[in-house]
Amino acid sequence: MSEPDFENRTILVTGGSRGIGRACCTRLAKAGARIAINYHSRADAAIETARLVKEMGVEAMTVQANVADEASVAEMVASVNNRLGPIDMLVNNAGIFEYVDHQHTTLDHWKRTIDVNLTGLYLVTWAVKEQMIRRKFGRIVNMSSISALRPRPYGIAYAASKAGMIAFTQSTADALIPYNIRMNAVAPGLVETEIIDDVDQPLLDRLIDQTPMKRIGTVEEIADVVHYLLSEASRFMMGQTLVASGGRVMLP
Repeated sequence: MSEPDFENRTILVTGGSRGIGRACCTRLAKAGARIAINYHSRADAAIETARLVKEMGVEAMTVQANVADEASVAEMVASVNNRLGPIDMLVNNAGIFEYVDHQHTTLDHWKRTIDVNLTGLYLVTWAVKEQMIRRKFGRIVNMSSISALRPRPYGIAYAASKAGMIAFTQSTADALIPYNIRMNAVAPGLVETEIIDDVDQPLLDRLIDQTPMKRIGTVEEIADVVHYLLSEASRFMMGQTLVASGGRVMLP
């Protein structure tokens, strides 16, 4: 059943073809929103996500773009506007993670991670904010990580990018709230996605043991948090980062 907060709304989900992004697409489609599914290289996965969204009885489209490239982002936003109308809500979910130690944290690795995770966040937000300002409405959720909140020696660039995302969320939320644009972030912990496929089982077991709930989270659980932050149930929240980590990280 459609929800009033999402019915007749258009939502762009970057990195929406798989994992948390796909779960966000289907959860928000269930609420009644039209969904634009951004992908970088996996067209087949994006098409499958679109199929799942359409099964919810709402419109869906796939749109290829490199979020780290300004021209590509501009073309993506124009395509969504032309097909589904103005973008009411945005989920900045696109990101990359490479499990490397400090000896392999090269400048190329650093730039690649920052370009996608942080510069991409800026480019997509800036590409949609003017239409939100004109319409005096916008809801944005950024996908950070608990890596921003605890040491990550095997993901230094990733941790830095996700910490930057939290600062970006706080400052941009303050700048945009006069226009009725609310921005918040989510910091997931260990979640069952392709990212953990290459993690050794002994390490995975240690991470689970460090989690008070003693389990890995699901993509659906993170999508529920995104849904909450986009909805009017969170109408008095802005610039916040909600941690969903099974207790592995607890904020005051």
